[in-house]
Amino acid sequence: MTLQYEAIKCEHGHQQSVKDHLMVEEALQININQEPFTVIMQSPGDELDLARGLLYAEDIARKDNDKYDFQLGERNELGHITTVNVQANETDLGTGYKNSRSLLSVSSCGICGKRELGDLAVSGEKISTQTKITLVKLQHMFAKMQEQQGVFALTGGSHAAALFTESEELLALKEDVGRHNAVDKVIGSTLLNNSLSKAHYLLVSGRVSYEIVTKAFVAKTPILAAVSAPSSLAVDYAKELGITLFGFCRDGRATCYANPARLYTE
Repeated sequence: MTLQYEAIKCEHGHQQSVKDHLMVEEALQININQEPFTVIMQSPGDELDLARGLLYAEDIARKDNDKYDFQLGERNELGHITTVNVQANETDLGTGYKNSRSLLSVSSCGICGKRELGDLAVSGEKISTQTKITLVKLQHMFAKMQEQQGVFALTGGSHAAALFTESEELLALKEDVGRHNAVDKVIGSTLLNNSLSKAHYLLVSGRVSYEIVTKAFVAKTPILAAVSAPSSLAVDYAKELGITLFGFCRDGRATCYANPARLYTE
């Protein structure tokens, strides 16, 4: 979702009036059983995917889709969705709902909504899937992802996330102003169409924080690759959780930071 803004471009001593496409950033409130649960700064579009992916990642709604009723709510004067309403029996809501997040979560920060350091914990068996990857395969998938980043082509300001099968089939691609939102949207999309179990590779356009690693772990995606750098905590988490983590996947190169046994040369 983009809007055009007037601006003055300064270059080599010259000024020029231009109209630039910019990413739209707006608030989306998620309500659970008529009560406000969290507010996310996001790019309009795919709101149900975002809500489904976020609540899955936060251990709030991890049961089958028929346990939860996701509905679009109010719109603003631009026609953009501002609320998503979720109905569910409390017995079907996980520990993330009982612990609760603070009400505001910004688009660029995965840790902002956490209430205390204990909320950083993630549980589950280490991923042991023997999916393999080559640098050539990574390049092919990143090329497919970049071809479909239409919003980035217009604005230069969007993040993207894409899920691929083991045979490089693109399952879903989403763009958003926030890195974490893009990941939540792409996971939510595959949850809603019951294709998440086919995902073997998660590709992201920006850097990798610890929370993106944990989202990949919850989605049981064994290989995570990024255009930019990972943080130290992201590498530590990837090693512990059994995720093969790549950074700097561009210009015909990539750096593997965790679990390199899945990497092989052709």
